[in-house]
Amino acid sequence: MQASGRHAGLGLALISAIAFGGSGVAAKPLIEAGLDPLHMVWLRIAGAALVLSPLAWRHRALVRRKPLLLAGFGIVAVAGVQAFYFASLSRIPVGVALLLEYLGPALLLGWIRFVQRRPVTRAAAAGAAVAVVGLACVVQIWAGLSLDPLGVLLGLAAACCQAFYFVFADQGSDGEDVPDPMGVIAYGMIVGTLVMTVIARPWGMDWQVLAGDAALGDVMVPAPVLLGWVVLIATVFAYLTGVVSVRKLSPQVAGVVACLEAVVATVLAWVLLGEHLSTWQIIGGALVLGGAFIAQSSRRAAPVVAEPAAALDRDPSKV
Repeated sequence: MQASGRHAGLGLALISAIAFGGSGVAAKPLIEAGLDPLHMVWLRIAGAALVLSPLAWRHRALVRRKPLLLAGFGIVAVAGVQAFYFASLSRIPVGVALLLEYLGPALLLGWIRFVQRRPVTRAAAAGAAVAVVGLACVVQIWAGLSLDPLGVLLGLAAACCQAFYFVFADQGSDGEDVPDPMGVIAYGMIVGTLVMTVIARPWGMDWQVLAGDAALGDVMVPAPVLLGWVVLIATVFAYLTGVVSVRKLSPQVAGVVACLEAVVATVLAWVLLGEHLSTWQIIGGALVLGGAFIAQSSRRAAPVVAEPAAALDRDPSKV
């Protein structure tokens, strides 16, 4: 049963990475059609909050039981990642900002080891190191070495928020009072929407963009279809499978597997948007896959169970 749960967790982590990776491919046509990036983020989170609002009502007891968890998940894991990432984009190259954000798994290992004082497996640490090197190749960091210090700090802030996404997702997984993932995600989206409303100011949005079509490569696709994909698949479905995978694996393993999101986004941009893949990006993608494979080979530390005294009496020599 433990092996089956782990395999299910790994599968969900991969599905979550694929779903998250498709967000950029669907959102980019809308941005190129005239939608502001921050408005796109607000639509993504607000749309997910609207879809999940019935579940928020169903799990309304969570507001009383886990208020800090819900607030933290919404502010840090939902709004924080998006806000800091897009703020860094305004000052440093896209590839560098993406690499900085995906330092989250490495920062997560440091948090687990030095703050929570829990052991970190060598496989997870080695997998994270390999994945970071691979990500550097995928985003071709050498193409943007002229960096703005504030932009770097904002990118690192996004990485910290991403690391805490896995920390929050794992809350309660080892105890009896386990919050339902759907309730946590629903209230996280509601809190994230409130925060992003202040940041994005959606009342100035060009709503006409959503009434037209957007170019997905050589194909014109209705804007509502692209928005629906971003909201339903790349947000609701991606967050749900991601949170469940963390609880079935561990934050350190799920964090490294999540690095595949950048690879998926790059490949989908190549297939659907016609963006060229270089040799270094292919090598980097292979390294990220290798890092995820190494990390998933780690195991949770098994608790030491004392042998019952009665079992000692079963020694034939004592009969």
